[in-house]
Amino acid sequence: MFSCAITAHSAPKVVVGYMPIMADAQAFVILGGQTRHTPLAGAKLVEFQDGPDIARAILAGQVDVAYLGVGPAMVARAKGADIRVVAADDVASGGLVAVGDLAHYFETGDARTAFARFTRDKGRKPVIATFPRGSVPEAVLQYWLRKVLEVDPASVNIIHQGVAQARQSLLTGAADAGVVPEPVNTIVTMRRPDARVVVGGMTMFPNQPGAVLVVSEKLIRRDPAYVRSLVAAQVDATALLLDHPEQAAPAVRKYVGGGRLPLNVILQSLENTQASFTADPHQEIESTGRLRDFMVDQGTLAGQLDIDALFDTRFYDRQSK
Repeated sequence: MFSCAITAHSAPKVVVGYMPIMADAQAFVILGGQTRHTPLAGAKLVEFQDGPDIARAILAGQVDVAYLGVGPAMVARAKGADIRVVAADDVASGGLVAVGDLAHYFETGDARTAFARFTRDKGRKPVIATFPRGSVPEAVLQYWLRKVLEVDPASVNIIHQGVAQARQSLLTGAADAGVVPEPVNTIVTMRRPDARVVVGGMTMFPNQPGAVLVVSEKLIRRDPAYVRSLVAAQVDATALLLDHPEQAAPAVRKYVGGGRLPLNVILQSLENTQASFTADPHQEIESTGRLRDFMVDQGTLAGQLDIDALFDTRFYDRQSK
């Protein structure tokens, strides 16, 4: 779409938090200079292994801009962080990837009984790797177990890990399944012939909210033009990911896997998640409200957070006019 950047906003010195996952792919496209605006040029980048870690950094005042799940964003806002969601990254991505024997139990019977049948035959609970409490993957896993399957979460052994550790657990068989963002599912299914994505994200949590772009309210007040540039770049990056993932893949590869993953793995992961990319924050609002209600019920979110106060859609709305 854009072979080079044509506008570079004179950006304030900002600290940007991100995770090496496909849900943050817009950031990598922007960093690669493939958008008309380059608001991340000169920014200090800090990599995190999961969203709750980014939320803690936000609360400590260490991050100005972040690409993270809307779950940790809500947790940070509820605890007093001055952040607003100004754009979306993705919706309804991910799913449950199962490896080894557990995949067989999903393929040969009702998903509602897969864990019980596995436990009966193997003499142990299946191990499921996911992000820490307060993250979107963990909340989606809990929602699916409790509200969709209607099984006791204690019937499985949930382990909380960052993206790199969860990927390794699935590859080595230390975990039987995982609810972890891409590219983990793609890597695991490409490297393990016995791996399957047995449940899609939409089945686990309908219209599942995903990752979002958040900025501090201090930055919005200080330099709204910079935030406009950031959201404009988000829109451009999303268009490239949707229309030409092959052009985005080299820039994404630099930050996902530290440039060590083969390009075909990156491209396959982008294609697997392509339909989930969106910059439109309006697509996240309704499902974020449902996720908030569930997280409050589970005790991972304190109080009834005002969703309208979390989202600031005016920067995106100006882009669509």
